[in-house]
Amino acid sequence: MQLSEIEASAAALAGARQSVRSLEKLPVNPESVSLADAYAIQDRLHALLEPDFGPLAGHKIGCTTKVMQEYLKIDHPCAGKVRAGTVHRQEAVVPRASLVRPGVECEIAVMLGSDMPHRDGGYDRAAAAGAVAEAMAGIELVDERWTDFTKRPTSSLIADDFFNAACILGPGVAVDPLGMDALTGWMKINGETVGEGSGADILGYPMDALAWLATERAAQGQPLRSGEFVTLGSIVKTVWVEAGDRIEMEIDGLGRASLVIQ
Repeated sequence: MQLSEIEASAAALAGARQSVRSLEKLPVNPESVSLADAYAIQDRLHALLEPDFGPLAGHKIGCTTKVMQEYLKIDHPCAGKVRAGTVHRQEAVVPRASLVRPGVECEIAVMLGSDMPHRDGGYDRAAAAGAVAEAMAGIELVDERWTDFTKRPTSSLIADDFFNAACILGPGVAVDPLGMDALTGWMKINGETVGEGSGADILGYPMDALAWLATERAAQGQPLRSGEFVTLGSIVKTVWVEAGDRIEMEIDGLGRASLVIQ
């Protein structure tokens, strides 16, 4: 992919996000670029977003659970980045006018206590667990910044951070990362339960998701760093929300987080 196409795609995505408008497609032909090119666009997008949204604070992994893979019709994990200006602690109020089509997901997240540099053979779940300092319950606020995401190739979704708009993270809790498959959780909207799931839904073991991301980012020359967080995947299907909705979620043993769309 030409550098000019990467620049044009990143500029289009940044412009759509900054002006809160939907984008029909990437300005390249064909739009279905390689995954490597998609991550290159994502990197350039973040360079453009940093002045408005702050430094890199964490990472998200999409499509790590069966419910989300079936919903999006994608059979492999996908990675995105999260800027500090979009991270909230425990509860948040977000204006509806700042989003195109908002949705929410129920996440298990971890905070890294050590760097995760390149590792011969990549990371396994045990090596990934060794980098975890604490775990958190979290809401991922997503935004469909496409006129119709079902018509966009996976590479385009990756280029735009796989829908990420913000994260609301609960307080950190010391846990055994290798036992997080046994955690269960739920999400409610306006007091009504809209989904339930467990850590085992995340690739069987949540640490397998972290291992995948650490291996992937190290191969891209962007290893995960101590102090960054990672949302490992949603244990409930995305629920689209509107102004006035109150979202609450809890992961047993990790606590709660809440969000109001104003």
